[in-house]
Amino acid sequence: MQIEIRSLDFSAKPELINFVTEKVNSLSHFNDRIIAADVHFKLVNSSEKENKICEIKLIVPGNDLFAERCSHSFEESVVHVVEALQKQLRKEKTKEQNRQHGR
Repeated sequence: MQIEIRSLDFSAKPELINFVTEKVNSLSHFNDRIIAADVHFKLVNSSEKENKICEIKLIVPGNDLFAERCSHSFEESVVHVVEALQKQLRKEKTKEQNRQHGR
């Protein structure tokens, strides 16, 4: 799987890039047909502490998946986005299995 990481208005540290790469690669356990992942980090200018946004778009044949979360840290945002994508991948897998069994 190809992973493209972009950070807007700041430079991502190598530790964050490694963390994201590891978490996104773990999604291949749920679907081995994932072609690529586009990861975007944004820092929102606000007085709130939850101003670190992570967006991930998974390129999957037939249906791309997307999730976005905002948290106190980019790592926390990544964890929540990956969890949301895992849910979506499980749901897609269930739908496909039901189609194969004629339900």
